Amino acid sequence: MSTPTSDVLIIGGGVAGLTLALEVADWMSVTLVRPAQDDQGASRWAQGGIAAVLSPDDNLEAHINDTLVAGDGLCDEEAVRFTVTHGPAAIQWLIDQGVPFTPETDSSAIYPYHLTREGGHNARRIIHADDATGRAVVDTLLDKVIQHPNITQRNDLTIVGLLTDALGNCRGAYGSDANQQWHSLSACHTVLATGGASGLYLHTTTPAPSSGEGMMMAAELGARLANLEFQQFHPTCLFDPEGPAFLISEAVRGEGGYLLNEAGHRFMPALDKRAELAPRDVVARAIDAEIQRGTQGHVWLDISHLGEKAIRHHFPTIQAHCGSRGIDITQQAIPVVPAAHYSCGGVATNLQGATDVAHLYAIGETACTGLHGANRMASNSLLECLVFARSCAQALVALGACLPKEEIQYPKQPAYSTPPLAILADIRQQMRVIMSQHVSIVRCASGLIDAQEQLQILVNTLDENAGAIATSEGQRLHQALQLAMLTVLSAQQRHESRGLHFTTDWPQQLPKAVASTRSIKDLAIENLVDDDLAHKNLADKNLVDKNLVDKNLVDKNLVIKA
Repeated sequence: MSTPTSDVLIIGGGVAGLTLALEVADWMSVTLVRPAQDDQGASRWAQGGIAAVLSPDDNLEAHINDTLVAGDGLCDEEAVRFTVTHGPAAIQWLIDQGVPFTPETDSSAIYPYHLTREGGHNARRIIHADDATGRAVVDTLLDKVIQHPNITQRNDLTIVGLLTDALGNCRGAYGSDANQQWHSLSACHTVLATGGASGLYLHTTTPAPSSGEGMMMAAELGARLANLEFQQFHPTCLFDPEGPAFLISEAVRGEGGYLLNEAGHRFMPALDKRAELAPRDVVARAIDAEIQRGTQGHVWLDISHLGEKAIRHHFPTIQAHCGSRGIDITQQAIPVVPAAHYSCGGVATNLQGATDVAHLYAIGETACTGLHGANRMASNSLLECLVFARSCAQALVALGACLPKEEIQYPKQPAYSTPPLAILADIRQQMRVIMSQHVSIVRCASGLIDAQEQLQILVNTLDENAGAIATSEGQRLHQALQLAMLTVLSAQQRHESRGLHFTTDWPQQLPKAVASTRSIKDLAIENLVDDDLAHKNLADKNLVDKNLVDKNLVDKNLVIKA
């Protein structure tokens, strides 16, 4: 029996992972696995801010109601109330850590920090650090993590799977280094803070987004995934086909920015009484429709009427970045398009981040807590990271460290193989094109069938390249493809339009909102064409219990594909 490497293993170093590490490290040993390059995670690129009831003019019930409305009937009200009520304390914790939030310059203001407003909110409740809130929070927390003697950072590993014991408990994780050498990190408790699945799509708001690999790691151990079909597309990403992704914050519209079509006319007031401040799904679909009607491939976001002083004060990062790409936002409108931004679905958890698998937790965007429902409201994401990381920390500290009673089952890793990078890059690119074409802002039944068939071909192609699947990148790509297929399946089985899932075949909503759940078993059954082959392949990959795909137990005629 091996002694755990640490009490708590955290995979992912964004706001959720950093917060959790700091909150448990005074009582437990922590290993934090995060990328060597800090710009790879989504947290650092968050611009707008964090939503919380901070001003005396605001109230908790208003924030709760705004969140429920934005979630389009699918929010878990208990999770919403839990998050919103714990929000002010989470913000105060950040202030105490030294996060440099933007102060209020109006001497008559009743709250010391500037609060902005964003889509879906009926009050100014977004606290921010200029227009680079994510960077300010990550930098502040990371500095604290580096100084803490009980936190060990590992930025040399790519995690591809989770360790388990004979009882099915999670006991850590394994991955490889840059030389494709495999390493195992055992732990009493393992927490996934690996981000969402925007990387499944071609156009995203972050340069190097995750593709849901952490979600599939949890699913491989038996955790449920929920609401995968609800992928949020941020309405305004800078349109520049030749340059890297760059988000244009919702706060630009919150401070009075106008969306203009090719003819230079505002189009949102005619579609929604909230105009540019309607929820993101509404604005993204409206922009998509304008793009389809036009010829330039984007719409315009104009903030020039606010004046140079206000723009420089509120949006220095956006102004500088656009300027570096030849756009003077004090004089010109910004070309923008919707882009994959946030996954409302993920690993199903309770209010402490616990999954269906013992000793496995998930927090941040990789989790599905019930807060966001069918559509995340602006700036509730970092709030969720903070609140659930702190809640998870309290649960872990209460449980304390433990010594596993069962032997850890270490996976047999393949021998080193030169990774066929060109093949992997081509398959990943094809996956992103398929998802962007068929599983994007507007969907249809025939397109989802095409996506399902094309994704299966990519899975087969990857499986046929033994050298590719033997590498960490190959395994992560396989996980991404699996999650893409589960996302398609979730979309196919929702026969309505709700929130971020809009289908031309079922444009109306059903009377009752029902959350969707997916498991690795769905892939096994859905793709069970040849029983014996499926049994062999799935069992070899440790994806499902062999009994679930045993040809004597599975009757394909009983599988309902409604």
